Amino acid sequence: MSKSHEPDGLKPETRLVTAGRSAAEFHGFVNPPVYHASTVLYPNAADLVAHRSRYQYGRRGTPTSEALENALREIEGPGCAGVSLLPSGAAAVSTALLSVLSAGDHLLITDSVYRPTRNFADTILKRYGVETTYYDPLIGDGIASLFRPNTRAVFVEAPGSQSFEMQDIPAIARAAHDRGALVLMDNTWATPLFFRAFEHGVDLSIQAGTKYIGGHSDIMFGTISANEKALPKLKDTVTTFGLCVGPDDIYLALRGLRTLSVRLERHQKSALEIAQWFEQRPEVLRVLHPALPSHPGHAIWKRDFTGASGLFSIVLKPTAEKAVHAFCDALSLFGMGFSWGGYESLVILFDCAGYRTATKWAPGGPCLRFHIGLEDTGDLIADLERGFAAMKA
Repeated sequence: MSKSHEPDGLKPETRLVTAGRSAAEFHGFVNPPVYHASTVLYPNAADLVAHRSRYQYGRRGTPTSEALENALREIEGPGCAGVSLLPSGAAAVSTALLSVLSAGDHLLITDSVYRPTRNFADTILKRYGVETTYYDPLIGDGIASLFRPNTRAVFVEAPGSQSFEMQDIPAIARAAHDRGALVLMDNTWATPLFFRAFEHGVDLSIQAGTKYIGGHSDIMFGTISANEKALPKLKDTVTTFGLCVGPDDIYLALRGLRTLSVRLERHQKSALEIAQWFEQRPEVLRVLHPALPSHPGHAIWKRDFTGASGLFSIVLKPTAEKAVHAFCDALSLFGMGFSWGGYESLVILFDCAGYRTATKWAPGGPCLRFHIGLEDTGDLIADLERGFAAMKA
């Protein structure tokens, strides 16, 4: 999975197992204990007044949350100075943006961004005096022409949410840094195992831990990893807003982290097999999967990424909405629901045309997004064949 060794010789796959664990500190137990805590007691008045304690209050951190933060920092690799945990991926996005923006600032966001991120920019940020410009995700170093004297940040996402355009992150980062702006990235699709954000110029890397870190569709949490420049304001913002994650969700995230590598390998292999199968179907116009040679952004994916996850989209040839619904309704192994990253396969219908502003979304047919889970691919393909049969009925 990894193209390079870590400085101490450990690959990311090994770090997933070892990071954030200290058997000696926890009386020999393999996993860190779950601390349910609010109040932290001080031994005397002098220490209380001076805040002399490793932990001051449950909301500000416990050994449980510290274990996950330390593990994620190690997995992010060189350039990551620290990690903050948030109650959801959407909370991580909004908190990261608020940590770098002020009234009067200008923000650049890719037009292919996750829709809740767009909504946050168009409502909350706008209300507080931040102006947002959306840009073509294929712009590359041409983004330089969009910067203003008050541009403080660029928000990237690769591949794009639902439509899966690939962005030239290093080129965008160079343009941003040359003008004093920071780069924020939603790295949920690839995770640090498949894309090393800090090595490609990102300042704050965001993940919806709900997805692949949790891996079982049973927790909500998000992460923000930051470099030295961005970390102080990030930590201050998280503390001031009083944001934290419950200890049981943190424990489940730690447990999910240990198997992230093997799950992602399976998601990747199965998704690529099914994407290739879709390419051969007469009902399919296009498959939007960056790891396919047919994808317009394949060269960027191959250059910058070391793998692909289980999420991709397809564009069907023009057909009636009723037929598309019949396809989805006939599936028994693909659930219809939002989110992704769990062990189960999912499908949703989508149309980006209604909210894109910088680029025109004209795919040529109905669009479906798939998350390929851990089921047998033969069973999944048989299920999809039943869907296509129902579509023609």
